[in-house]
Amino acid sequence: MTEVEGKQRVCVTGAGGYLASWVIKFLLSKGYMVHGTVRDPGDMKNAHLTKLENASENLQLFKADLLDYEGLCAATDGCTGVFHVACPVPARSNVPNPEVELIEPAVTGTRNVLNACTKAKVKRVVVVSSIGAVVFNRSWPKDRPMDEECWSETELCKAVQEYYCLGKTVAESEALEYAKSSEFSIITVCPSIIIGPLLQPTMNASSLFLLTLLKGGIESLENKARPVVDVRDVAEALLLAYEKPEAKGRYICTSYVIRMQDLVNKLKSLYPNYNYPKSFTAIEEDVKMSSEKLQNLGWKYRPLDETIVDAVKRYEESGFLSKDQDYGTSHLLWPRKVSNQL
Repeated sequence: MTEVEGKQRVCVTGAGGYLASWVIKFLLSKGYMVHGTVRDPGDMKNAHLTKLENASENLQLFKADLLDYEGLCAATDGCTGVFHVACPVPARSNVPNPEVELIEPAVTGTRNVLNACTKAKVKRVVVVSSIGAVVFNRSWPKDRPMDEECWSETELCKAVQEYYCLGKTVAESEALEYAKSSEFSIITVCPSIIIGPLLQPTMNASSLFLLTLLKGGIESLENKARPVVDVRDVAEALLLAYEKPEAKGRYICTSYVIRMQDLVNKLKSLYPNYNYPKSFTAIEEDVKMSSEKLQNLGWKYRPLDETIVDAVKRYEESGFLSKDQDYGTSHLLWPRKVSNQL
């Protein structure tokens, strides 16, 4: 990555999170001055940020959450760009109050960020969405890879109780609509299941996708196809979307589609001593998704084996594989199969 000319000041929401931590690491390495929003700057779970290269000079943490408009205004003040990464991701399927826990932070939170950006007179905003805002579409032709024209149906998201995807769909569509009357440009990026090494000391929802397969305790698993992407490749995609003047609209960000049995076999070949699922149930389901638009912008992604090896090394170093905590298996089921008939 090349350094930026001069010292641009940018803001990253949800700074202590999995993806945002890598975004900040890359921004700092390129010479950006970074404002990061966190709920509690003094919390030890954010301490890894202060240890990043150039953090002591160029990183400032602000106390703010997505429903704190004034806090967001303080964090974005003086910034030329914003990376809106923060959004609650459920680590379980049964969220007691999805409106409060998932939808309001996604939708109202994004509105607050964009309004703060208007007040700060920023030049560009990159909003992290999700393939959850893409895949729940019953009318999309099965033989055509899903691309940026494909949107999840909000009524379908409600019907199958995928409230995270509902929140992401509404928030992203509102952001792109906001861009039509805004003085700054808004780019949205829709990553698939994000895996790879962690910088933060706590386990996050998407990393459970790999960790649970390694930790064992699963007898049988549906052999579903899953789109995955390396966390570092997503972070680089966000910087690309911010820095490339020609970047416009929406971008799907995914690298590989792999069936669960193939993923387990790959893990077994690399790490034979873990306790893997014993059997797999055949599923007539395929996932076709295209990141061609993002690749045309110059995006590249790393080999899947590199992602897995770097992720597992970090799990082992952090003790996640030796901890007794039961994380459940609901994250292995996402996104659920969407049939043409409900």
